[in-house]
Amino acid sequence: MTATEVHGAGARLLTVSGLDVEYPLKGFRRKPFRALTDINISIKPGETLGLVGESGSGKTTLGRAVLGLAPVTRGTITFAGQDISHAGRQERRKLGKDLQVVFQDPYTSLNPSLQIGDILAEPLKVQGQDPATARKRVKELLDQVGLPVDAVDRLPREFSGGQRQRVAIARALALSPKLIVCDEPVSALDLSTQAVVLDLFLQIQRDTGVSYLFVSHDLDVVRHISHRVAVMYHGEIVEQGPASTVTRSPEHPYTQRLLLASPVPDPDRQAKRRDERHRLLAAQRLQEASGIPA
Repeated sequence: MTATEVHGAGARLLTVSGLDVEYPLKGFRRKPFRALTDINISIKPGETLGLVGESGSGKTTLGRAVLGLAPVTRGTITFAGQDISHAGRQERRKLGKDLQVVFQDPYTSLNPSLQIGDILAEPLKVQGQDPATARKRVKELLDQVGLPVDAVDRLPREFSGGQRQRVAIARALALSPKLIVCDEPVSALDLSTQAVVLDLFLQIQRDTGVSYLFVSHDLDVVRHISHRVAVMYHGEIVEQGPASTVTRSPEHPYTQRLLLASPVPDPDRQAKRRDERHRLLAAQRLQEASGIPA
């Protein structure tokens, strides 16, 4: 099942405008490293924007900037009508109710010494919920992500990778957020488990109306789950549009290379795709060496 490509009009939940992110470098008078340049994206309520690119493209940095974990040098990040570009710790704590994250590794993102019930109850208690209400909500969350009630008394190491990621998703859902930043949430899972977890994300979105900023290096994954896709290369967005268009008939050479990198079962087709990808890569390198913009 794939995410529907037609999404109704509505107010923007997240808007990123003209965003630059720079990191200072050690050394006298060294220019800062620019990780992101002039990023412009938006996400509507109930919508998924897939953010795709190879390692080092800047996609994770963009997710971190939205979460307040990367510095905003220029531009603005607006969430639910509020400018959060330079939100302080107290503001970020308040934002935690509406803005959550699911990380790549479902094991290291969970406290290994806490039982699942305590992990899920923690954000509820931080928001001031009483123990009885928190326990009830934890049971609802376990049911929502398809885990048994007795999971509350077990440790993360007692679960498979896919089950641990379900726990991480449940924790992100605990406060009924409006937006979840998903940072490569299925890349550490095997293919069959990936499909199950992706379908879980889709079902949760249908049930709750939550929005996703879904970060992935895999074009097939973002095609499956996204309404729209933005492609990142060297800290810039080089292509953006409906998922069906960007992931099947891309215009930018870099996106075309990503598409050709996806494996196909036919050896002859795979060989042709590999040759075409190498041709595009050689052309891109020649273009960059000549100083011609992509």
